[in-house]
Amino acid sequence: MKDTTYDIAEKPVTRDKGTSFLRVFAIIEAVVRANSPMTAAQISRIVGLPAATTHRLCKMLLEERLLQYEIDGKRLLGGPRLFELAGQIFSGSHFDLDRRAIMEKLVEQVGETCNISVPDGARMIYAERVESQWPLRLQLPAGTHVPMHCTASGKLYLSHLDSEMADRVLDSLELSKYTRRSIVSVEKLKAELAKIRKRGYATDNEEFIEGLVAVAVPIVDPAGRFCAGLALHGPKLRIKMKDAVARLPALKHAAKQIARLMRREQSGA
Repeated sequence: MKDTTYDIAEKPVTRDKGTSFLRVFAIIEAVVRANSPMTAAQISRIVGLPAATTHRLCKMLLEERLLQYEIDGKRLLGGPRLFELAGQIFSGSHFDLDRRAIMEKLVEQVGETCNISVPDGARMIYAERVESQWPLRLQLPAGTHVPMHCTASGKLYLSHLDSEMADRVLDSLELSKYTRRSIVSVEKLKAELAKIRKRGYATDNEEFIEGLVAVAVPIVDPAGRFCAGLALHGPKLRIKMKDAVARLPALKHAAKQIARLMRREQSGA
């Protein structure tokens, strides 16, 4: 589709809307695929657009909250609307029934509530949740926001950031004390993240809510990048931390199944 506009000299200029869309999409894709924030100049080189064009399109994407500046005010990363869209796609795509079936089977195997959470700004948001059948359970429905620094999935996400990005995020997070076990020291949290990287899973031992334990594993893309956290949690009266960790094989298997579903969805298979 093409439309005709006029520049200051009143000369007709034909613009291809399809091409403009592809340029915008190329910029978003470049930012999303990057492992760290990028400057407009870096984006320009990757997508092969003139610097002026890239700056103009990035400015538009910033205004629409599809991109946002890093703390340094120079480099760009995905904006709030991209995270919102990702969460909506994850929770509302047509493979929802298959993913739900995997989650329901997992809950049957581990005997506790399970959830999938994704980053949403400085917090995590539950994109999917399947409740256990126990009468004693915590009500945190899909759409609930939880902090990063004291939840299993949140710490798992932080552990997947590169060291430079993790430093900037940790410096900006408000490390509120939710329970006596909450980690509120940046140095102690960094040490915890190092342990999580080494072992490949994260725990929440009454750090967010008194009496609640949780364990989480990552759902990753083919490049090994974090897409979401898959977690189980339950009251300590019923499940001890060692019992939750013993259920890791079932969690990891389900995470791989969901990752395969996502790859099929992306490939159109």
